[in-house]
Amino acid sequence: MTALSTLTESAVSAPPRLQLAGISKSYPGVVANSDIALSVLPGQIHAVLGENGAGKSTLMKIIYGSVKPDAGSMALDGQPVAVRNPQEARSLGISMVFQHFSLFDTLTVAENVWLGLGKHLSLAEVSQRILETTQAYGLQLDPTRPVHTLSVGERQRIEIVRALLTNPKLLILDEPTSVLTPQAVENLFVTLRTLAAEGCSILYISHKLHEIRALCTACTVLRGGKVSGKCDPREESNASLSRLMIGAEPPALERRIVKTGDIVLDVRQLDLAREDQFGVDLNQVALQVRAGEVVGIAGVSGNGQKELLYALSGEDTRAASDAITVRGQSAGRMSPARRRRLGLHFVPEERLGRGAVPTLSLARNLLLTRKDAVSSGGWISGAKLLAQARQTIERYKVKCGGPQAAAKSLSGGNLQKFIMGREIDAGPALLIVSQPTWGVDVGASRQIRGELLKLAGAGCAVLVVSEELEELFEICDRLYVMAKGQLSPSLPRADATVEKVGLWMSGLWAPAVAAEAQAAGARHAA
Repeated sequence: MTALSTLTESAVSAPPRLQLAGISKSYPGVVANSDIALSVLPGQIHAVLGENGAGKSTLMKIIYGSVKPDAGSMALDGQPVAVRNPQEARSLGISMVFQHFSLFDTLTVAENVWLGLGKHLSLAEVSQRILETTQAYGLQLDPTRPVHTLSVGERQRIEIVRALLTNPKLLILDEPTSVLTPQAVENLFVTLRTLAAEGCSILYISHKLHEIRALCTACTVLRGGKVSGKCDPREESNASLSRLMIGAEPPALERRIVKTGDIVLDVRQLDLAREDQFGVDLNQVALQVRAGEVVGIAGVSGNGQKELLYALSGEDTRAASDAITVRGQSAGRMSPARRRRLGLHFVPEERLGRGAVPTLSLARNLLLTRKDAVSSGGWISGAKLLAQARQTIERYKVKCGGPQAAAKSLSGGNLQKFIMGREIDAGPALLIVSQPTWGVDVGASRQIRGELLKLAGAGCAVLVVSEELEELFEICDRLYVMAKGQLSPSLPRADATVEKVGLWMSGLWAPAVAAEAQAAGARHAA
């Protein structure tokens, strides 16, 4: 008998690693969880699937002890437990990777990881273990870097590494691959399968249906805070999982005839030194986006995307004035407000803090980038503001407590839908978006991508920075790849493959381009 079959038989005969019964949790005006039952076996990779606002993250936080349920019971390895806080959860062998990170910006990577591991290890030992883990799994992290200097993707790697270092019995992953490259995702999946084979149980939340089908052996579906179904995702299709999750298949994106117009964004030989020791120097960056087209930038997080977006949005005005041109005007030294008057709108990757003010209402958050409800004298029309917010909420199906709901009260995906809707509805001439569908469910993701295509069809120039290649391949007309502060040549979508883009992510486009040119020359000569 093999070790794997022995493990499988013991998992079947053993009590469930996790057993939930009657879990309920309500907030003012919202029932997040209602009578939830869930069973996870030892060594099982179990998906929890549902649209934004279905109650997935709340349920995971209850298991991890960061949210207290109103009712229900929980058992771990057959023993009743009441997890009062994350520290107790970790002592029981439960670790969690949050979609919204629980990190201290002013501390280093190693110090953040150390906080979650107890005091039996020194900081030097933790740093060494981080290096060993990141090298083994290809996650690329410097233990000495302060968190505030890291991109969203790099911060997510901290959460993953911290969870792996606890040697958990139950590992909860909430959208762990949302900003990871395909290569990093494959490495992570190898790790997760190894952990499962060793007996670790994994609860896996993702909106990427192909990931769930490839990785998970069981699935519980939530809809409206209740369990709406259970299945083996390996026996399902993306379409059938969509029907279980949202009651229907998401509509297919409409193919459009691309008609490009004038150059709206023109970046020429942009050189920009890093502002801090952990940043990335931009070197000879050049790109163009025309009216009517969607252009994508692919790349591993932390290769200069943040610095480029700051320079394009106007948050960094150190560039040469004529290095960035918006609608024919030199904009390198312009403030964000002046660029917005030229029609440039921007959606950052950080939802709370940059994309929205957490404590302000959704209606008030409209004022960050839109002045439709402000008179020439500076008076704000409250009624008009509420009407605009209500329209965005209804159009993008944002689940919330209404226009007066605080931004921080929304789930990550619903807040993303509102922010995207706010900028799209402003009618921009140039829209620059970072991670447009990060953490957004399959239906809402399809809607956002469709809206971006409609915007381009109406003549807007759209620039999308994303680490999700499937997204870029689906909506972009051309692609660039960013690596080590440099931008690759423009690549038509028809010529882009996962293999080619993955190679270019390592900065190896020059030899590839030269080889292709040589081959084309040989064919022409023949």
